[in-house]
Amino acid sequence: MLELLTLLFLFDAKQPALAQWAPPQSGVRFEAPASPAGGPANASGGGFTLAFTVDLKKFDASPEILQVPGVLSVRLRQHNPGDRGRQNYPTFKMPDGSLPVLEATVTLHSAEHPDWKEMCVGIPLAMLSEPQGPHEVVLNFTGARWTMYVDGELMDNDFPFGYPRWPTPATLSAYPTYVRRAALYCPALAPRVVKAPSPRFAPVQYWTPPGHNSWVGDVATCFYRGRYHLFYLYDRRHHQSKFGRGAHYFEHISTADFKTWTEHEAATPLEEQWECIGTGTPFVFRDKLCLSYGLHTTRIFPQEKTALPAQWEYLKKNGRTNAFRRESTAGAPAGATYAVSQDGLAKFKKSWVMFHPCENPSVYTAPGGELRMMANYRSNGIWESESIDGGWRCINPGFPPGGDCTFFFRWGRFDYVIGGFTGLWSKPADAPNSAYASVVAKGLDFYDGLNVPAVTEVAGGRVLMAGWIPIHGWGGNLVIRELVQYPDGRIGSKWMKEITPETAAPQTLATKTAETTTVATKDKSFVLSFDVHPAQAGKGRFAVTFLGEEGERASCELQVRLDERRAQFGPGSLLKFAERQKSLREGGAPHRVGHYAIENLIGVDAPFAVRVMVKGDDKIGGSLVDAEIAGQRTMITYRPGLTVREMLFRPEGMELKNIQVAREVSRTR
Repeated sequence: MLELLTLLFLFDAKQPALAQWAPPQSGVRFEAPASPAGGPANASGGGFTLAFTVDLKKFDASPEILQVPGVLSVRLRQHNPGDRGRQNYPTFKMPDGSLPVLEATVTLHSAEHPDWKEMCVGIPLAMLSEPQGPHEVVLNFTGARWTMYVDGELMDNDFPFGYPRWPTPATLSAYPTYVRRAALYCPALAPRVVKAPSPRFAPVQYWTPPGHNSWVGDVATCFYRGRYHLFYLYDRRHHQSKFGRGAHYFEHISTADFKTWTEHEAATPLEEQWECIGTGTPFVFRDKLCLSYGLHTTRIFPQEKTALPAQWEYLKKNGRTNAFRRESTAGAPAGATYAVSQDGLAKFKKSWVMFHPCENPSVYTAPGGELRMMANYRSNGIWESESIDGGWRCINPGFPPGGDCTFFFRWGRFDYVIGGFTGLWSKPADAPNSAYASVVAKGLDFYDGLNVPAVTEVAGGRVLMAGWIPIHGWGGNLVIRELVQYPDGRIGSKWMKEITPETAAPQTLATKTAETTTVATKDKSFVLSFDVHPAQAGKGRFAVTFLGEEGERASCELQVRLDERRAQFGPGSLLKFAERQKSLREGGAPHRVGHYAIENLIGVDAPFAVRVMVKGDDKIGGSLVDAEIAGQRTMITYRPGLTVREMLFRPEGMELKNIQVAREVSRTR
């Protein structure tokens, strides 16, 4: 279980309000806040805070309940329950199926992006314990963040670019039917942050951060001083924050025993309007826990307005990189940088040193103690340096090719480089870098649906892989595997015992079957298990089709073909086996977690066990189907719209024995 960092944000006004509204006033006029030095006319560089009390009663229309014309608007409206869109509001619906939402929109202006105008944050009212209220709402615009708080809890935020342009004079008005009072403060109030009185917990496997539109993005892991550290790019709106630029940053959880997990404060929070953070890696340098990451500033500014041209020019002239510091470098910071833990556990501090122009650095300490980096995104190759702060020189310019993110690890007698979505290379540990060969080309990879996986050895010689799976776009659920290695260096995967979801006592559905059998289920989240007994070793096939209320329209088939030693997820059918799907080697796309195959199964020559976790979740609007085959290969798929109601077993040339179902016991609280 993961203990969440549950915080309350309390806004104590220690300054007079710029404007205050209370019924029966129709509107309150006030003088616009002063512009920042050198800023656009009538723009408040110090931000603003709007605090108000609402009664969120039933409504038929879509009323605008509060506004400052030309600056911000707050409204209630009914959202289409079938439209997940960028906000994923259908996570929380009212008992009658309706979907009322509260939204706040700020209007922004900037010279660089005049088309980036309206930025909306909002919540479905059903996520509140008492939707009709009353509730204390705070909208806080700090320049770097646009945030909605309700009753002290952070409910939604986005990351602005630009500032409001206030009319002179301005007017604050509200709808008395819903709003009891409102106060506008400028500059913005700084919240007093305290721990909530009651801690909250959630299972780690298949986890997403709390909220309706929050997801796990790229994962980076390490093992340091007896703890497993997992950093992930926090995502809202499936990469649609900051006007589609993503605006990600690294959050952080850790564990010492894999049973109790702790959520820490963000490792690299966004503090500037131009910040967009990309993938990196944690590493240890001079016994300090560090986190490398990329500044994707070119998503905001053209390259010539960043520090990248100076970095590339220095590298071209000198054959190595230099340390470019924020305070002494022209242009917005961009490229590779890092943060350092101040206590060896958490509390990271940004260095603001740009040490390489690549924008997704993968820094690691090589087995010989050298500091190395694999350059990704706008660069490539293996680099080496005696210091983090510059001096990086390329020692292998052709490999890796510089995809989205590559990750090095050594396991026993072999070295591996895993790519972000599709690449995997291996070589003997004592061989030169030129000996790396593609494992994918041989059909021996261990991709199983995880995106941008990170691999780390932990205590006891165990090796873990962590990544995310996409749900409706970029970002989704966290998934962790335990890896297994074979003498020839091949790697397989299995469920990790400590984080496998807890279940009730299993129920036996059938002791054995060699015929097509259909079984109903009433639980939307459960573990299915059974043993496979082929009539002839290495021959036969079986399929389990998971059917929803709409039958084949919402279905998923897990199929294993022993004669081809392959497994696949495909479309479900009541009448026949699904057609053959493609593996990664054949051009398939496991990272899309739809229809795909895995090759060269291990441990299926003799009778073997199969486990399948079916996890239905309103937040993802469907189900995850996660299979473990013979305890040595895993594969996962996401099926939107599927809530499993029936399972159809179709064995051919074999018996399925000891078919059991165990209901998941939810411990989220």
